[in-house]
Amino acid sequence: MDLGIGGRSALVLAGGGGLGGAIATALAREGARVAVADISEEAAQRTAAQIAGEGGDAVAVSWDLADHHAGLSAIADLAEHGRAADILVNVTGGPPPSPVSGQDPSLWRQHFEGMVLSVIGIADAVLPHMRRQRWGRIITSMSSGVIAPIPNLGLSNALRSQLVGWSKTLAAEVGKDGVTCNTIIPGRIATGRITFLDEKKAERENRPVDDVQAESFSAIPLGRYGRPEEYAAAVAFLASDQASYITGTSLRVDGGYIASV
Repeated sequence: MDLGIGGRSALVLAGGGGLGGAIATALAREGARVAVADISEEAAQRTAAQIAGEGGDAVAVSWDLADHHAGLSAIADLAEHGRAADILVNVTGGPPPSPVSGQDPSLWRQHFEGMVLSVIGIADAVLPHMRRQRWGRIITSMSSGVIAPIPNLGLSNALRSQLVGWSKTLAAEVGKDGVTCNTIIPGRIATGRITFLDEKKAERENRPVDDVQAESFSAIPLGRYGRPEEYAAAVAFLASDQASYITGTSLRVDGGYIASV
């Protein structure tokens, strides 16, 4: 299937990481011109180099999402160099494991600015270009915690849920301009973040991490963690011309893990 995004410009946030890197690579393989943004310049360069090594078109951008002004400057610079975003993929790092109660307000503010306000501000900055050309894709990576809150991930459950409401509302506002807005929800995808969470759970419960992983596998109908490239393929589809009538929705890529209908 031709996804119809050859020559489109894509901006992938956290593109140096596991999910973000896989997404950037998937889009580049479909012919998109990808800007790989990450707080780690080294990680962004690594993903961009991998894409270039496969014959794709990618540039690396060092970008701290918590720095709103730097983000706006980066978006303007990309546009000046002919890379105004036709496709925006929002991937953000998660806050540390914690209960939802008793957290210092400053911690809430810190992660709200880095995970929520940053995404909203970036989308607002790229939307004028999308609306002018009457074509755009905004895809925001979530967590299964927005459907079934995950114990000890209180900050993540609460903050990511705000972006679900934002994306749904935005979809209604910009749909007639040819811009679609969707969220995509991973189950347990084999990335460094999942390894970290498994290790923390094993530490809290004083048991081997292999036992924690085996317990997770048993709760997933497909019996394994997902691969980053499987998640990235779903993102690439939502970014495509073929998904032009899909907006305001949330797509689960979870191997059947989330128990709710």
